[in-house]
Amino acid sequence: MDTRPSLDPTVAEVRLAVRRALSPLPAGSSVIVGLSGGADSLALAAAVAFEAPKLGLHAVAVTVDHGLQDGSDAVARSAARAATDLGLEARVVRVDVAVDGGPEAAARQARYVALRHAAREAGAVAIFVAHTLDDQAETVLLGLARGSGAASLQGMAPETDAEGVLLLRPLLEVRRATTRAACAAQGLDVWDDPHNRDPRFARARVREHVLPVLEDELGPGIAEALARTAAQLREDAEAFDEMIEETIEDLVEHAEAGISVSVPALAANPAALRHRIIRHVVEAEFGASLTRSQTLEVARLATDWSGQGPIDLPGCRARREAGRIAFTARAATDHPPA
Repeated sequence: MDTRPSLDPTVAEVRLAVRRALSPLPAGSSVIVGLSGGADSLALAAAVAFEAPKLGLHAVAVTVDHGLQDGSDAVARSAARAATDLGLEARVVRVDVAVDGGPEAAARQARYVALRHAAREAGAVAIFVAHTLDDQAETVLLGLARGSGAASLQGMAPETDAEGVLLLRPLLEVRRATTRAACAAQGLDVWDDPHNRDPRFARARVREHVLPVLEDELGPGIAEALARTAAQLREDAEAFDEMIEETIEDLVEHAEAGISVSVPALAANPAALRHRIIRHVVEAEFGASLTRSQTLEVARLATDWSGQGPIDLPGCRARREAGRIAFTARAATDHPPA
């Protein structure tokens, strides 16, 4: 008779998600695990510590101390000790956060820079971060509220390229309650970041108030539905990107001063594809992102031409000439459009 204790189902769920992400990585390589000490990242670190050695992988837990809260150094040291107890190599990295805009965005940017640097130092092939299905749902809701288009509604991808290193989010189909229960089942002490409940931050308000109200008023399953929406939109975006890559060479011509797009070919495309082509051209050529209103103004040069003059855009200027829309770099002294 087998008397071994059964594995807690929440621990099994997290381990399975992590195993699926680790399995394609080459044996003998190293991975970085972002560890804050919270339930999500601690459950992730515990699962990586269990699964990585079985696949011949070396894992390093990196805790980034942003220095934005009193006692942040002690929290970071505690997270590192937890990683060591799990059998992981542990590092603490202190960063300076330049809070020019929102502190959340600045801290996130500084954290990813630190994780990429740690990955390069360790020769790691991947960085694991602990975003959950709940984080995905919050991201989609925030994007919807800001009206920032389908790109933001795609949420976070399970796998992206972070300057030559894979950035993996294996827990995007795992609920936050599951990670917390997994930590409890393994006797792991969780740190609760007070910023996660601070109503000054939009994400905290969505987490604490908006999603619970939606669940109460519309019924359970809202977070899962939002996450499914993000996945479906990512699939649509990938299809559009393939279409753009297939057609872009027939539409554009490179010139010394910039790039131009055929007006008849652009106008012949459906609006969704036309707008994506315009945004793609500007981003690829000038490294700038267009708002929807800017995109529509450029599109009217092809679909609603009435002799309008040049349009100032971030990093470039668009004008219609000789049956083409020409995008040319603006001089450094030009004032950017509002």
